[in-house]
Amino acid sequence: MTEWLTPAVATPLAVLVALGLDRWLGEPPARWHPVVGMGRYLGFMGARIAPRVEAAGASAAAAFVGGALAWCVGAALVMALAFGAAWGMAQWAWWWQALVLGVLLKPLLAWRMLRDEVQAVETALGASLAEGRARLAWLVSRDVAGLDAAQVRESAIESLAENLNDSVVAPLFWFVVAGLPGAALYRFANTADAMWGYRGERQGRDWTWAGKWAARADDVLSWVPARITAALLAALVAARRCSALPAQARRTPSPNSGWPMAAMALALDVRLGKPGVYELHGAGRSPQAADTAHALQLAGRVVVVLACVALVWAMLNLRGVS
Repeated sequence: MTEWLTPAVATPLAVLVALGLDRWLGEPPARWHPVVGMGRYLGFMGARIAPRVEAAGASAAAAFVGGALAWCVGAALVMALAFGAAWGMAQWAWWWQALVLGVLLKPLLAWRMLRDEVQAVETALGASLAEGRARLAWLVSRDVAGLDAAQVRESAIESLAENLNDSVVAPLFWFVVAGLPGAALYRFANTADAMWGYRGERQGRDWTWAGKWAARADDVLSWVPARITAALLAALVAARRCSALPAQARRTPSPNSGWPMAAMALALDVRLGKPGVYELHGAGRSPQAADTAHALQLAGRVVVVLACVALVWAMLNLRGVS
């Protein structure tokens, strides 16, 4: 789909390079990490577009327009940089393009870090509930103070399933569809949603309208990948109960996150949920430590499937390379 900018064979090979670098090296230093740069921009602009909670009578329209404009400017900058990098190597040999594109794609996905963070929650929970809660707070934005051990584990497994899409499947999907600019745009949109996409107050600012554009943009860009992620998880277990996936997925407020989370709940036959907000597979049992290990195994298999698809795709395309 990206032959206009990148040779067909370079795209799947770049995916393999990115996944290999993620496995062996993990995340690059923060000062070189493009997502950290996106976060700095979003933090800077967020302090200027979202009104203080105490600012009674703040204009909803002004907050919405400000948020939309700041998002569009950031997205345009990110895409321009990514497009410039891809365009600059357009005349290079396909194997050199594949290598450099893979290096540039790697920071836009993060399977190893996600896996390690979820495992760290389980390890901390094995030491004490307080340590488990503290470690979970690194991974999720919800209030963890009142969670019991089962709820800490539920939150970690939910985050694993949701971020399997956000941090792996979706960036790769958009890379295949629109090359490096597509992956960069998705990562920007997902980061903006994580920082701005709140209903109401966060850190003293009202995001009801200021973050609405960011939240909706992420919903649109995540719609297809979220369902692909759910389908991959369901296919790996081929469980009869996965026929309930669509109904369970719609139980969450988000139009997308419920799909991978519900698929994981059904695959593990456990109950997942956010107290007072939603419950997925309520007939399932409470998750145990072994379920976290099983969830990590399933998510890892999804990554392996993606790598195998990229490998087969590359091999087929290599036949046409002289």
